[in-house]
Amino acid sequence: MIRFENAGLSVPADDPQASERVVLAPCTLALGEARIAVIGANGSGKSTLLRMINGLVLPSTGSVNVRGFDTRSKAKLVRQNVGFLFTDPLSQLVMPIVSEDVELSLKASIKNHDLRREEALRVLDSLGLRHLAQRSIYDLSGGERQLVALCSVLAAGQNILVADEPTTLLDLANNELLQRTIDALEQQVIYATHDLDFAASADRGLLVKDGRIAFDGPAPAAVEEYRRLVRSGSISA
Repeated sequence: MIRFENAGLSVPADDPQASERVVLAPCTLALGEARIAVIGANGSGKSTLLRMINGLVLPSTGSVNVRGFDTRSKAKLVRQNVGFLFTDPLSQLVMPIVSEDVELSLKASIKNHDLRREEALRVLDSLGLRHLAQRSIYDLSGGERQLVALCSVLAAGQNILVADEPTTLLDLANNELLQRTIDALEQQVIYATHDLDFAASADRGLLVKDGRIAFDGPAPAAVEEYRRLVRSGSISA
């Protein structure tokens, strides 16, 4: 279970007349569903909410707790439970060869090089990517890179996956492939997306508007509320 207890973030304001700018207003959430979609306009606070889950961003008020571990005081244990997938896979693929990048994620848990390589190939095979093992990450398509990045995240064994707009840079075929792959995972997945069909397929939807949770409920209802607010002019398209 992931718990936000009056957790929010404020930062110094650009305007010297204002003391601070609210990035995410304090919110209290219990996130336990298998698939949770976070939707809203650019700059609404979606990414901040997601990054609070694994401690990439710490709340300036309240707390975030993941499976019993506070993100502020138990950051290492939180990240052992939460994997993070970024929008652009090249921002997190470190090694030049696919199998080497997956092996890097296994380095902390498997010290023996041969066993680590064997496990990397097994993880790649589980996502149908073994044929890419010796390829350069720079020779892959956008969809292949995102799947390899996902594989590297999953190799570390975390039981929660947080994905920040993972399909944004993908064409239709790779978008659908990534969605099918994520849908088949055993891990709890919390993802931000502008793909409203992808959002509507989740168990729960959070709509973030102007740094506040504007709707929290069934994902299809969250998508419909988002559409309504855009049509009314309350949110820019």
